[in-house]
Amino acid sequence: MDYPNDQAPGAPVRSGIPEHGRVPKYYAVKARIDRLVGELGEGSAIPTERDLSERYEVARETVRQALRELVLEGKLRRQGRGTVVAGPKLAQPLSLASYTEGVRRQGRTPGRALVTLDRFPCPEPLAAETGLTRGEPVWHLERVLLADDERVGLESTYVAVARMPDLDTAFDPDSSFYAHLAAQGIAFGDADERIETVLATPREALLIGTPPALPMLLIHRVSRDTEGRPLERVRTLYRGDRFSFTAHLQG
Repeated sequence: MDYPNDQAPGAPVRSGIPEHGRVPKYYAVKARIDRLVGELGEGSAIPTERDLSERYEVARETVRQALRELVLEGKLRRQGRGTVVAGPKLAQPLSLASYTEGVRRQGRTPGRALVTLDRFPCPEPLAAETGLTRGEPVWHLERVLLADDERVGLESTYVAVARMPDLDTAFDPDSSFYAHLAAQGIAFGDADERIETVLATPREALLIGTPPALPMLLIHRVSRDTEGRPLERVRTLYRGDRFSFTAHLQG
């Protein structure tokens, strides 16, 4: 197979062009706009659909499809009636570290907006998954995740009231839950985590401020303390156009 000399290690092989060489017209336009995006700085406006269609001598619908994919990939974002170059994705480490730590490491300011904090009897599915007792009181903490005041995700945390009896009065919902646990002398031991791609529900899309068709990265986490006791069950939605995940693997 012939590799271009400038083939980036993380790029699709041969820029994603099939061996038979027949490339959909929108994809060829997308590749050319992608190169243009690389030449512009974050926040720069790209030419209008009309200008791009004239430049590349294609129909506006072809340009529209190319732009739609670049928006979904997080390389472009809509701003008002125009389209601008998006910033780099937030690279969140897959580790027993908080969202706050991951965002701060990239020079961004983390934040959270409280949606709800309530308590209810632990249902059977949650009890089976975490090892909690069915019917015991649990907290449900739901918050919108922010990065530099941009809404980038939605997080639901479930924790036994017995572990955190004063969560509703002693915890600042805008702060790190993991830092609060550490302040209580509670340390993480291990966790099970699962990642999948989903579409947000209409409610979730409204809270995050995204179109329902935007792909999301969904992380399920069940954590335990150093003694193996259940600590938290977390369901976190991250915007697929604003996040990637990293992990260090060692053999």
